[in-house]
Amino acid sequence: MADHDHDHEHHDHEHDDHDHDHDHADDGQELEREARRLLALSRIRQYGDSVLRMKAREVDSFDADLERLAERMTELMHEANGVGLAATQVGVLRRLFVFSDEGEDRVLVNPTITTSSRDTELDDEGCLSLREVLVPVERATSVTIEGFDTKGEPVRLELELPTSRVVQHEVDHLDGVLIIDRTDDESRRAALAKLRPQPVLGAR
Repeated sequence: MADHDHDHEHHDHEHDDHDHDHDHADDGQELEREARRLLALSRIRQYGDSVLRMKAREVDSFDADLERLAERMTELMHEANGVGLAATQVGVLRRLFVFSDEGEDRVLVNPTITTSSRDTELDDEGCLSLREVLVPVERATSVTIEGFDTKGEPVRLELELPTSRVVQHEVDHLDGVLIIDRTDDESRRAALAKLRPQPVLGAR
């Protein structure tokens, strides 16, 4: 899941002449971060890739390969400025995802949402596999989610917004469901128009 709040950050700092060198250093760091973000996004499967519509299979081996996969996914999530990433988004049809929970990195293997609140909230969601798209999605405001860590130890989390939204988004990925499936018709049409290749002017 994309951290769309991060995408809309803006800075209104005023600088005097003494800050110019500092500005150049900041610009360099910002360019480097953006280059890393774009490289990370290029390694994440994008809308149109058939794997995003496939249902992931249960994990049955809690081994070193699983730990390495979770580590790579966590690193990729951060480099892409995301707050969640499902294995299907990196082309692995296994039921696990990584996410950021109040600044702490977490992994959930074979996750199941066992309870969801009746209260819901409609808010814009972005996705690392649907670049530049934000659509309104209604989600339960709180959930209980159960699963395992990479060592096979049981995990049970009771989550509120905004993390409850993140885990619902990632569980959807493991079932081949995308945010455009959960939004209203008008928002879906606008998103699909943005996602489809634009026709070439003058083409017949």
